[in-house]
Amino acid sequence: VARGLGRALATSDHTRFPEYLSARMPVPVSWSYAWLRRFHNSGNGCMVATPTLERELRARGFTNLMRWSRGVDHELFCPREGEPRPAELENRAGPIFMYVGRVAVEKNIAAFLDLDLPGTRVVVGDGPQLAELRARYPQVLFTGSKTGDELARHYAAADVVVFPSLTDTFGNVVLEALACGVPVAAYPVMGPQDILEGTGAGILASDLGQAALAALGVSRTRCREVALTYRWAQSTRQFIENCNAAAANAAMPGAA
Repeated sequence: VARGLGRALATSDHTRFPEYLSARMPVPVSWSYAWLRRFHNSGNGCMVATPTLERELRARGFTNLMRWSRGVDHELFCPREGEPRPAELENRAGPIFMYVGRVAVEKNIAAFLDLDLPGTRVVVGDGPQLAELRARYPQVLFTGSKTGDELARHYAAADVVVFPSLTDTFGNVVLEALACGVPVAAYPVMGPQDILEGTGAGILASDLGQAALAALGVSRTRCREVALTYRWAQSTRQFIENCNAAAANAAMPGAA
């Protein structure tokens, strides 16, 4: 429609659909990327959240890539010292290792649930894999979906948030955990690597169990400090600048 009207078109790539589709059915990743490349390259700018994603897409032939980071609500997601834990976590043995997010195969949650960790493992979220994982891991607390203040209180009650995904392009969950003063353990992959590497706010390791245990020693104050550098106002400015750049690209001679 935009092309038919002669309007500038900016797109955003922030979900690894080829990998998600491949996890569910035998569709080669290269086929999906070919379709996505054709779609995004037909516009005048494609926004990406991280340097790692930008490098990967550029290597796959994507053009006109623009950086668009994320923010987090620092007032909602904040440390809750002095507040009681949510009732379902009140009498659980510590430390509390928590996963937060969609309960689906592409999130690699079993990699977290199979870990031999002390204390309590908690899964906060809903999704198509919830019933299966509940049956396979009866010793794990599955809380179901949480939103708003209730979600923030669950984050703040955790000792470590474990982010087992290998396919996320960013991971807003990581920012929400850090804003609550909770360290994050993750694999050294796109998303958590871009947010955590070199910050001292989490642990990245190919051994997720070691990362989770090491994260217990991370400063919760440092986690909050890192989260405060991600602001929605800054993200909005980037978005507006990218839209202006896409319009300028469209106005160039020979532009599609």
